[in-house]
Amino acid sequence: MTANPAAGGPAATQAPGSLPSAVGRPGPIRVLVADDQELVRAGFCVILGAADGIRVVAEAADGAEAVALAIQHAPDVVLMDIRMPTMDGLAATRLITAAERAPKVVILTTFDLDDYVYEALRAGASGFLLKDSPRGDLIAAVRAAAAGDALLAPSVTRRLIEAFARRPAAAAPSPAALASVTAREKEVLLLLARGRSNAEIAAELFVSEATVKTHVASLLAKLGLRDRVQAVILAYETGLVVPGEATT
Repeated sequence: MTANPAAGGPAATQAPGSLPSAVGRPGPIRVLVADDQELVRAGFCVILGAADGIRVVAEAADGAEAVALAIQHAPDVVLMDIRMPTMDGLAATRLITAAERAPKVVILTTFDLDDYVYEALRAGASGFLLKDSPRGDLIAAVRAAAAGDALLAPSVTRRLIEAFARRPAAAAPSPAALASVTAREKEVLLLLARGRSNAEIAAELFVSEATVKTHVASLLAKLGLRDRVQAVILAYETGLVVPGEATT
């Protein structure tokens, strides 16, 4: 179990570009990095530690350590490897996201269609990132997760979610789950499921980005969802979006 040296000192002054934390603390985005490969883990920590507004508070070498350190340090974002000894990232994600005011979990994977990623999304992960992604993508992923956004822009992520949606679920929600959603909110959900950004949704619906954000927040609250990834999964599972249909 490895805590980052910066974690034990006084809270850092808010850096340029930092966000309020996911649990309401002012200051930089607090990140826990979990990966069983020490060199890989260290590389992620160096990249994130050098970024404005991000602070690595702890490192874990397996899922059990990740769960313990998430409780101890209350990070805003957890970067979680899938395949680790003792407890894998899937089990750790389930435990971490089940907590009250849970941090966002971003899955780290070597393969873009790793079978475990599907289950990690069901377990509450907010998205996934390939380990060979450019450093800018890693930083952007942490900031997006902390802001409550899903990692849905890359085409590979849309392909992953479509493939995920084809898999049988033990209790897939029925279309009735959308009964409380307004017609405009359903339009927003449809565009979210097709990988559109807030700006793209605003342009397509001829509204402001602020209005789109309001609709997204309302959708998540009505449907009891953590973030945009879960909203997209719900859209596929209820049949609002059909895997493989045109997205333009």
